[in-house]
Amino acid sequence: MNETEMKDPKLPVSYPTEGSAGTTGDWRTSEPKFNREKCNRCGRCWLSCPEMAISHDTDDYPVIDYRYCKGCLVCVYECPKEALTEVPTEK
Repeated sequence: MNETEMKDPKLPVSYPTEGSAGTTGDWRTSEPKFNREKCNRCGRCWLSCPEMAISHDTDDYPVIDYRYCKGCLVCVYECPKEALTEVPTEK
């Protein structure tokens, strides 16, 4: 690895997009609920989301795109401050 690659590593990142069957958020039975007061803005939820359904607002707090969140809840389990909790999805 050269010096440029060490400073700017290329990481495989996918971005949510509507597929041939539409959005994927209707698949879930549970979803993450965010508590801003508990969040320390570490970014672990964003980093751990396999669907890249989490972005950040202008204050660097997580924003969950429920159109693409499949309810895997990896973000809930990865949050060190328990700022994300599991709640049943309302249909």
